[in-house]
Amino acid sequence: MKIRDISRMAWEQVKRRKVVTGLCMTGISIGCAAIIVALSVGQSAQVYVTDQVNQSFKMDEIMVSPGGGIPSQGGKGGPASGEVNENLDPGKLTDQKLEIIQGLNHVKAASPFQEAGYLQLVTIDNKIADVRIIVADLQMLTEYDHKFKQGGANGQPGTVVLNYGATLGLIDLETRQKLYESMGNDPFNQDIQEQYRKLSVQPSELYRKQIQIQAQDYSTTTPTTKLSSPLQIGGILEGAKGIDDMQASYDKIMYMSPETAAQLSKELVFDNSTTSVLNLPAEGSYNAVTVKVDDVANIKAVEQMIQKLSLNASDNLYQQEMLKEQFDMIKMAALGIGVFILIIASISIIVAMTMSTHQRRRQIGIMKVLGANMGQIRNMFITEAALLGLLGGMLGVLFSYLIVMGLNKLVGSAGDGMNFFIPALNLPVGMSFAIMTGVLSGIYPAISASRTDALTAIKRD
Repeated sequence: MKIRDISRMAWEQVKRRKVVTGLCMTGISIGCAAIIVALSVGQSAQVYVTDQVNQSFKMDEIMVSPGGGIPSQGGKGGPASGEVNENLDPGKLTDQKLEIIQGLNHVKAASPFQEAGYLQLVTIDNKIADVRIIVADLQMLTEYDHKFKQGGANGQPGTVVLNYGATLGLIDLETRQKLYESMGNDPFNQDIQEQYRKLSVQPSELYRKQIQIQAQDYSTTTPTTKLSSPLQIGGILEGAKGIDDMQASYDKIMYMSPETAAQLSKELVFDNSTTSVLNLPAEGSYNAVTVKVDDVANIKAVEQMIQKLSLNASDNLYQQEMLKEQFDMIKMAALGIGVFILIIASISIIVAMTMSTHQRRRQIGIMKVLGANMGQIRNMFITEAALLGLLGGMLGVLFSYLIVMGLNKLVGSAGDGMNFFIPALNLPVGMSFAIMTGVLSGIYPAISASRTDALTAIKRD
């Protein structure tokens, strides 16, 4: 018999035994759908969580800080007293090293992002908010995936850029004090809590407005304050994706150029202190530089080159590696569940095919008498089992899409931003398991059928 004849006879048997075919297909389809959906849910969750992590921890960025060295103070015949000798401080992060980093292969951008401390932003109408000051090259903000909602960056001294969170929750001092007192006196009052939430996300129009930075000195018995010269807000950044206004209001950032920071550093010095309230490194050096790399695959290579400059370099790839390990375990568990279901389905196929062998003894005997050999009979039964696996796998794919659609509707109604999807690679994986289950389940019945004695089978029936 030719392969076409074997396939036709197997297909006829599959069509004729509708109940057995339906039961076998159902078992295989459930196992196939379980594997596809489980793998897809795991991968969808991994993509979602990775995106969320990327919003907080950029995987394509390297944080560079000064490395270890042997700083030496200037002595007789050397540098001026108190000045660090750069030759004996190899770990210092200088302009020269920054230029070298900017010229490295695979580096898209390298710019200082220096934490200068927390101060108060004061508007013209006396609204106040605590902001985190970051000193950076404002022209480079867009190179680090920041997008402007309003305005842009320019190099003029006295111009600053705010993130979206810094425009939320600005409250005048009197209202702020009364609200905090009310919350302290009655912390479980829902009306006060709701008022606080509304004020925390209330937006303020600050673009192109003038503001001042306020510093307070608590080292004396009577706290004193100092205000900077007016600063103009030249741009407002867009909010991060997936972050609501309440979360954004907790992270208020003001970006300013080194020139503006140096100006404020001179202005915000109290009479009883010689140091500024701004935490700035010495001129020509930096305490933190962020390096943007063209591809995550090149992170380690760039990191090694930076470390050769006696600098510390760290990345966030460990976050990705931890997530990968966790989701690999989830995928393996899901795959195990699907395989277990397929094993149960294979048992039903073995039972059904064995019963079919017993019922078709006369047919097998006639085929042997007409010249069919053991291999051809075996192939017919294995082909029949493979067809059951194929049909069950196709039904399982359909079930998978229906289940994923249901999950997306369920998650969508809950207000979560997660979206489940079925990667194209998961479909052949599920189908392969289904067909393999059918073929393996059909081996024993096929061998049993091929060993049937032709004359005994014909006489008995």
